Amino acid sequence: MAKPLRIGMIGYGFMGRAHSNGYNRVKDFFDLEYLPVLQAVAARDAGKAQAFADRWGYARVETDWRKLVAAADIDAIDICTPNNLHAEIAIEAAKHGKAILCEKPLSMDTAEGERMCAAVEQAGVPNTVWYNYRRIPAVTFAKQLIDSGRLGRVFHYRAEFLQDWTINADLPQGGAALWRLDAAAAGSGVTGDLLAHCIDTAIWLNGSVKDVTAMTETFVKERTHQLTGKKEPVTIDDACSFLCHFTNGSLGLFESTRYARGHKALYTFEINGEHMSLKWDLHDLHRLQVFDYKDAGPERGWKSVHVTDSDHPYMDKWWVPGLAIGYEHSFVHQVADFLEAYAQKRPCHPTFRDALETQKVCDAVLKSAQSHQWATV
Repeated sequence: MAKPLRIGMIGYGFMGRAHSNGYNRVKDFFDLEYLPVLQAVAARDAGKAQAFADRWGYARVETDWRKLVAAADIDAIDICTPNNLHAEIAIEAAKHGKAILCEKPLSMDTAEGERMCAAVEQAGVPNTVWYNYRRIPAVTFAKQLIDSGRLGRVFHYRAEFLQDWTINADLPQGGAALWRLDAAAAGSGVTGDLLAHCIDTAIWLNGSVKDVTAMTETFVKERTHQLTGKKEPVTIDDACSFLCHFTNGSLGLFESTRYARGHKALYTFEINGEHMSLKWDLHDLHRLQVFDYKDAGPERGWKSVHVTDSDHPYMDKWWVPGLAIGYEHSFVHQVADFLEAYAQKRPCHPTFRDALETQKVCDAVLKSAQSHQWATV
């Protein structure tokens, strides 16, 4: 019989739903030594927290996250709050010996992330950060091809993450729904929200980033703040582009914006190697585009690999070959990987220390954009 891992979730927004769905679904498809038990959810609004608990199956509600992290009947804390609360909650949870699953980005900046890493490492508690795109089967398959050496020497890595939801100048900033537009809560704009995903995937696939040169832009300079009702300066980045050198000698090109009209969540990456190139698109997330120079004859060209066979990553747990899975399944996979690592007493990547490397790149990007100079990571 499976052992329980009692989950205490802090926050109940979009990511709270995604994580809860992962906890609820994992038992139906993965055979694991530990299974999650949705023990409690904490949020300031008791009514909304109770509605969330009722929908997703949490046993009780707390309105003080400090009480939750200290509770004896909680084994793991899942942090789904705005970014400015990650560090305080994680450090306190570590003091109480809780395993910690933290939403991305890890922290507001590198210094804060260092304190979080020190806390979990000193306490010796399991920890991971929800960079879920690693767990999409086509992306994991790309990792397998790269690690097998099929690409040979890598020359280029490029990625973009494009949205369009903040173009309206009348959209306010701050508050429960729009904290991502408030630097005091988010730390940065698209750099920490969207590019952090691109950077994490890039580091996982292509290795560390050495240095960067970046530019950012804030297109709407003032917005009404929902908490004060006053027009206030917008201090997040609406758009960011940067070039970089990877330590393996390849070049990187990254772009992210919330002002690309017509794009809701266009996340793509491409990696060009000596023998093979790979492309992936979140809008077609179950396919990996592959160009293999070793293919012979005039039919050589890009091919679309439908990543749904049982020998593809994770797919033996799901349906029959040819039937695709979706975005939400990446969270199921991360839950499964965390539970397996927890049982085996080994790290579940990306750990806090892994995510700190992404944070260092984000900080270097923002530093370079401000100074108009190259910045070392």
